This record gives sequence, C-alpha cells and structure tokens, in this order.
Amino acid sequence: MPRDNRNKKPGGRRRKPIREVPGVKPFRKNLSEEEKMLNRRPRIKFNKEESASEEKPGKRVRPVRSSESYKGGQKKYSQIKRGPGKKRPENSAGLNDEIRLNRFIANSGVCSRREADKYIETGLVTVNGKIVTELGVKVKPQDVVKFDGRRLKAEAKVYILLNKPKNYVTTTEDSRADKTVMDLVKNACRERIYPVGRLDKNTTGLLLFTNDGTLSKRLTHPTHNNKKIYQASLDKPLTKNHLQEIANGFELEDGFIAPDAISFIDPDHKEEIGIEIHSGKNRIVRRIFEHVGYNVKKLDRVYFAGLTKKNLPRGKWRFLTQKEVNFLKMK
Repeated sequence: MPRDNRNKKPGGRRRKPIREVPGVKPFRKNLSEEEKMLNRRPRIKFNKEESASEEKPGKRVRPVRSSESYKGGQKKYSQIKRGPGKKRPENSAGLNDEIRLNRFIANSGVCSRREADKYIETGLVTVNGKIVTELGVKVKPQDVVKFDGRRLKAEAKVYILLNKPKNYVTTTEDSRADKTVMDLVKNACRERIYPVGRLDKNTTGLLLFTNDGTLSKRLTHPTHNNKKIYQASLDKPLTKNHLQEIANGFELEDGFIAPDAISFIDPDHKEEIGIEIHSGKNRIVRRIFEHVGYNVKKLDRVYFAGLTKKNLPRGKWRFLTQKEVNFLKMK
C-alpha cells in the first residue's frame, strides 16, 4: 500500500495533523473570491500623488515611513538607513569627523578661535605640510596640524568646579576689571579653560570651567532645563502675596518669566528665599525680586546641574570626578 505523502515536508519529515478545536473553523487555503475580498489587507497610500495615480496590477507598494512613525519617536536618519542590528563599528568612530581648523587650534590650547583665524591668514598654520591661509578649512583628527612649526594636538578635556567669591567678574579677559574668575583657576591646569555661563560680580556660588564646548553648550542652553538653585537674602521679609505672584510668573522687559520653584528657607526668617530656575537671562533672579519691590543683598548659587558646594569652601576649586562628568554628559 503506497504511503500518503500529502502531509510530508520537503525535508522528509511528516507534518503533524492540525488539531481541530471545537468552535474554531480550520484554516482553508482555497478561499472563494468573496472571502478573499473580505480578508484582503487595505492598500496604504502615503501621499496624494500616489493615491491619484493608477495602481500597477500585481505590484505591492510599500509606504515610506518617516522617523516619527518609528517606536521611540525621534530617530536619526543614519539609524533608519542602517536598520536594526547594524551598529557603527567602534574602531571607525570619529576617524572621519571633520572640524574647522580654527576650532582645532583653539582646542589645542594655543589661543581662541578668533585669534586662530588671524594666525591662519598670516600663514603660520600648516596642514599635512601645506600652508593654509583660507578660513573655514576643515581637518580630521589624524591630520598633522602645525602652528609656527610646532605640531598641535587636541587637549584632554578638563572640568573644574569653583565656589566663586564676591567681587570677581565672570569673564576670560577684561582690562577694566580688577579681578576675574580666571585669576582663581589660573594654576589649575595647563589647558585653556573658560567658564560655563556666568555669575554677576556680586553673586557667589558654583561656577563650572571646562574646555569641552559641546558640554558647555548643553549646560547653558535653556532647552535642556538644567536646574539652578539660588539662595537670596532680601532687604526685607517677603510677603506671601508677593511670593505667590513670583510663583505664578509675570512679564519682564525681555519676556515672561516664572521660577520652577520658590519657597522660604526658614519660616521665621522670610527675607531668606530659595529659588529654583533654569532660565539663563542676564541678572534674572535679581530682576524677579526687583519687579515686586525688593532688593537682593546677597545671592548665592548653591546647586548647578546636579553639582553642589559640599566640601568646597568659598574661593576654592576642585576637579570633577569621572562619575560627575558622566552624569553631566547624560543630561
């Protein structure tokens, strides 16, 4: 008697018979035309031109998916193009990343970008043995860049936290200022560092210095919502009505402003106020209190982007730990 090979797979193994479940119709391959129409998947039309054009018989049109349609919302084009599971090789990361020549010179600690442009125009800079006098030229990390015959290398990234005292101006250079914050950290490192953001001359507290431009931009831009907490000492006790008015926010000459949080530090001393804000507007904390009729006698920044003044006396500085640097880069 011949064997029944109807349920046999191409590899020679027999298929298991489909178990019939009561109340469930078994799958049938040969459907009627009416059933095919009911089970047909709808065609997805992704633009007006495609919907208006004639469909080619037998050709399935796949919709174009934008980055917003992917789970997770915003993905870079490079991630969509490579597809899942195709990561960039670690060995090739950063080898083809080009930066402007003046930025490369500034990152090496020689001078600022503006000064670097002047040196480039005078012919003091060479790239791979060729003199470059054009502005806007880009170089790769592996290029040989020399300034006045000396090869330049990108500086190591440095991160320094200072507890700023009073009467110091937050600037890198100011001929009219008697004392600048750079005087306090001038012997901290050989790299060229600069302050992240600014504090008024009479404002004390946390101030970060670095030569990491990417991190500096991330910490100062208001869209990143980096928390800053100040302790303000007013010339008179703050009333509850004015406290509520500040909390609700109001219009200043440069736009609407409202703190993220505000409260009394001590209920018995209502001239001592704690205020949390992420705005980077000039003298914003002082202007908030001046708007409701108070003068700020003392202003101290006690918290900045996750950093505190713990074990850091006034006028002293310290290097950030690697854990703190990693935390800031994740913000």
